Amino acid sequence: MVTVRAPATSANLGSGFDVFGVALDRPADVVHVEKADRTTIEVTGVGSQYIPTDPNRNVVGAVAEELDAPAHIRIDKGVRPSSGLGSSAASSAAAALALNELYDRGLSREELVPVAAEGEAVVSGEAHADNVAPALLGGFTVASAAGVTTVDTDIPLVACLPEIAVSTRDARRVVPNRADIEDLVHTVGHAATLTVGMCRRDPELVGAGMDDRIVTPARAELINGYELVREAALDAGATGVTVSGAGPSVLAACRPEHRTRVAAAMVAAFDETNVDARAYKTRVGNGAEIFEF
Repeated sequence: MVTVRAPATSANLGSGFDVFGVALDRPADVVHVEKADRTTIEVTGVGSQYIPTDPNRNVVGAVAEELDAPAHIRIDKGVRPSSGLGSSAASSAAAALALNELYDRGLSREELVPVAAEGEAVVSGEAHADNVAPALLGGFTVASAAGVTTVDTDIPLVACLPEIAVSTRDARRVVPNRADIEDLVHTVGHAATLTVGMCRRDPELVGAGMDDRIVTPARAELINGYELVREAALDAGATGVTVSGAGPSVLAACRPEHRTRVAAAMVAAFDETNVDARAYKTRVGNGAEIFEF
């Protein structure tokens, strides 16, 4: 048996739609795999009642098929589905790394990114790498047609998860098909600022670079209380706030000394709109880890 822990992730970071991603040091999924004649799936943990165990409908089933590695796969969910924290990516990445080890396929983590992305296609309809790349590789990742680039960085973050659900498919439907050139230039400039901030480990630049006029405003409409939460986080010391992935989680960058205050302010703001929420005081962390044989 091989066991792998894979972290939650946050994609887009505002200005990097379908390109940027970060691994978070918490929460995480744990996936156990054992060789079998055919793939079977068992799911426990948070939100497990909503996750299909049919290999044709589960992300890890797609990964097992892609690697030609049938197994009994047990997923212990720590990342809630439909959270905007890369729940499906955590399972996909963990399964890809575990099955690669179990069957001695010899693929590098970089080579496993497109394999894990096939699992993502089960959920979103498209094989995106913006969540699975950081889940496998850790740090801040840039996934594009040119490949995946990784930056080892350390930025304090708060991920605030409200008790509402936004499906990835619904969040993709609201993304505009066109953008004004002014908004495009604005977003590209902020994406460049965020990237420099990650390289310099500068929370101020990272937060400033999260601003986006194209995708984030459309997705924010799906999150009850988003603007109130955003303003509360900024007032508490956040350097930038955006929708985490498809939502409904809201992600804030901040300095370490402000993280507890920002987390409390975000939860309180959701409470003002009668929405229960929990905040993860986290940071950019490592990728998936094999920790048991």
